[in-house]
Amino acid sequence: MYMRKFWYVNITKLVVVICLALLASCSSIPTMVPDMAMQSPHPVQLDGKNGPLTAKQSKAILEKLKKNGDDTNIFDKHLALMSEITDSPLMIGNKVELLIDGPTTYDAMFTAIENAKDHINMETYIFEDDDIGRHFAALLIAKQRSGVQVNLIYDSAGSFYTPKEFFTPLKESGVNVLEFNPVNPLLARKGWQFNQRDHRKLLIVDGQVAFVGGINISSVYSSGSFGSSSHKKSQLPNGKQPWRDTHLRMSGPVVNEFQKLFMATWNEQKGETLAAKNYFPDPVNQGNEVVQALGSNPKEPYCQIYVTLLSAINSAETQISLTNAYFVPDPQLLTALKEAVQRGVDVRLLLPEKTDSNMVFYASRSFYDELLSANIKIYERQDALLHAKTALIDGVWSTIGSTNLDWRSFTNNQEINAVILGQDFGTQMQTIFEKDLESSKLITLEDWRKRSIAARIKERMARLWARML
Repeated sequence: MYMRKFWYVNITKLVVVICLALLASCSSIPTMVPDMAMQSPHPVQLDGKNGPLTAKQSKAILEKLKKNGDDTNIFDKHLALMSEITDSPLMIGNKVELLIDGPTTYDAMFTAIENAKDHINMETYIFEDDDIGRHFAALLIAKQRSGVQVNLIYDSAGSFYTPKEFFTPLKESGVNVLEFNPVNPLLARKGWQFNQRDHRKLLIVDGQVAFVGGINISSVYSSGSFGSSSHKKSQLPNGKQPWRDTHLRMSGPVVNEFQKLFMATWNEQKGETLAAKNYFPDPVNQGNEVVQALGSNPKEPYCQIYVTLLSAINSAETQISLTNAYFVPDPQLLTALKEAVQRGVDVRLLLPEKTDSNMVFYASRSFYDELLSANIKIYERQDALLHAKTALIDGVWSTIGSTNLDWRSFTNNQEINAVILGQDFGTQMQTIFEKDLESSKLITLEDWRKRSIAARIKERMARLWARML
């Protein structure tokens, strides 16, 4: 989010903006790659703590998931394709906890860090030098000094305003600190590409607990987004609006899959050799959730998170509920949403009424007329800055992570998401979506077309930059 800010706030960085524009103009989302019409001849296979399940075991679990869900064939249509185009297995035996907003998420993270016994692996887009950032740093330093190995990856652009001196005490304590794609070309590693950023938010403790979602390390998340406005604003610096976001705490066999994604980034970025720790402990069943860990990397031929979401949307039969901070869709996603409505699917978008990026805000709104004309419902969250990135489809397919629905996430960023199957978790997602709607405004086509000429001009101008935002 702050990367967008530093593009525009300072005229002295105009050269950087131009370079980014030229680089981004070379990126595109490949049409129907992989082949979304492909039908797999292989049955869907699930994995457990001891490895792949038999076809009979996998079928039984999937049948149970379908039985408990709404009238949908999303598993039949979607999962066979996913097993062919992603290399991340569907893992059983997991416990998943839904975390709403910064305070709840940070409390859970602090507890996990304080209880760490072996190692802590952390990957974040933004690590700010503020009250929250300093508290995290103090905890990490204390654990490192107690013998727990801490490995930290932060994105150079996302943490652009964080002084390099902030990380010095961490390094001096023994924490392995890795700056992803340094903005400074003098520090560039082989294969350096400035426009490729690490937008992931991932915390793994002892290889047993993983946190994934949309929350960075920043004091902007210091307040919850529900409750009285006066109470919310009083908890934030300068009375600013609270941030609304969603995160996950997971335990069980799927944690190993998130650990693999962290290690892959560390190795790609030429991080120092990690201390010998028990990064992959024997997995233990912790619950009943079926979870898939998805990571995207711009060096791959296509974005696995993008095609997974697109496939789920194309397979939807009852309802699609998307919550996203930065909605600047490509033609394929637009087509998928409109065709879903034509199939009788109730498509609902929850988007921000205010944002930290005016350029993205107006680019997003430039699509409203087309979406509303296709009978897609649009709601704007009031009284909070919406930053969540979630989806719920047919009440049984959910995803939460760092991925925005824009070109940057799909083509230039490293992102990370968790996909959770089943109605139990889907019911929790439905509940929080409906709660958000209570604090949101429904946008109608009639009212939308009454907006000012100035707003229309801003939308047109921002639309020109859609692929670069």
